[in-house]
Amino acid sequence: MKDSIFIKVLGDYPLIRVLNHFLIYREFDYSLTDIAENSGIAWSTLNLLWPKLEKNKMVVHTRDVGKAKMFKLNTSNKIVQDLIKFADSIVWDYTKTNILKEKEIAITR
Repeated sequence: MKDSIFIKVLGDYPLIRVLNHFLIYREFDYSLTDIAENSGIAWSTLNLLWPKLEKNKMVVHTRDVGKAKMFKLNTSNKIVQDLIKFADSIVWDYTKTNILKEKEIAITR
């Protein structure tokens, strides 16, 4: 799995991986098992982190599918809104400083 810019900037920690997953796929809901797998962390680690995400209302329960509870990023939460802006800013800054510069260099050659 290739690390995102978000992970490269903030570090490769389980909570950052979970937030990264939710930021990339913010429109969709996932079970805890799917979140752990897609984030590349152990289910037991997610189980330790999850109460903090729920307590801070960063995630919201959307529905039940069989026995699985589905969750998604709570985009109405002010902290989450600021996190989205921050993550988008990181991506934009990286794009401007790296990718666009590479294209400028290629054009001037």
